[in-house]
Amino acid sequence: MVAYTQLKDFLTDIFESIGCSKADAVTTANVLLAAELRNINSHGLIRVKDYYNLWKQGRLNPTPNIEIVHETPSTAVVDGDNGLGMLVGLKAMQIAMDKAEKVGTGWVSVRNSNHFGIAGYYTMQALKRDMIGMAMTNANPLVAPTFSTDKLLGTNPISVAIPAGNEAPFVADFATTPIARGKLEVMHKKGLKAPDGFVQDKYGESSNDPNILTEGGAILPLGGDYVHGSHKGYCLGAIVDIFSAVLSGANFGPYVPPSVAYLPVLPDLPGIGTGHFFGAMRIDGFQPADEFKKYMDLWIRTFKEATPAKGQNRVFVPGEPEREWEAIRMKEGIPVLDRVKEELSLIAKELNIKMSF
Repeated sequence: MVAYTQLKDFLTDIFESIGCSKADAVTTANVLLAAELRNINSHGLIRVKDYYNLWKQGRLNPTPNIEIVHETPSTAVVDGDNGLGMLVGLKAMQIAMDKAEKVGTGWVSVRNSNHFGIAGYYTMQALKRDMIGMAMTNANPLVAPTFSTDKLLGTNPISVAIPAGNEAPFVADFATTPIARGKLEVMHKKGLKAPDGFVQDKYGESSNDPNILTEGGAILPLGGDYVHGSHKGYCLGAIVDIFSAVLSGANFGPYVPPSVAYLPVLPDLPGIGTGHFFGAMRIDGFQPADEFKKYMDLWIRTFKEATPAKGQNRVFVPGEPEREWEAIRMKEGIPVLDRVKEELSLIAKELNIKMSF
């Protein structure tokens, strides 16, 4: 186990060393470690090598000029100048919330960005301002639509955060696939098999190989197959892609630039970079905030008090398991896989910075 503060200092050093300002390096470290604290390690330390290698290849700008290129009182398109997705995402979410403060809601579509970590980090910013937050992003084309072998979509996550009163907030953060690429990578590093319905081989046959993506395979949409509703997962992923990319002018579907350096960027792309979409809604645009939060408390308690199924101890409300993990890991430390530690050690050596864990 490694202490949160120790990892934060180390990650800050890495991102400062590749050219980020101190503040931007801290922001990036915060987002990555938020994933680790919430037990979403597929979007935490394991991603550092991806960002580092993209920077080495000149495919990531550590000092972006993030700007609004089109807007109305409640909407905006933001160009991320090929910056780290964490920096672009936080700026875009701030713009959405500022617009909501003025006119009730704010909606921002983003182009020319990169992988932004966990979507929930951005939606939770809205909780501090008595707002409902929304975030989504398109991603590497690793997902085959229902009945296809072509990889045309990303895992395309959606997050919604809703404040409450005495109860903890509702925070949903999920991929539109049964698994994220990073979690497959974790399975591969641990020598585990992928469960049925998660991936398929290049012929469209079900597979249990978590490394199947390197052999032409694909991730399946949420549901796994048509009988179990994969067409619904396909619809969700498509909605995210359109909101994130077609609205903003980013690359959609199969044209999304890979967030790993070992995959080349296709020539003559129709859009600009990776796309995201953010939303913020003021609660008092619908009813007094205190009244809403009291009613939201009742909603949360109703679901938490549901009768558990046989063999289960409790019923969770979205966001509850992640908060429990966060409390544990802030106290006990964050586990770091040996393979990930090796990757971080190599980066530290190349950048001539100290790694003390």
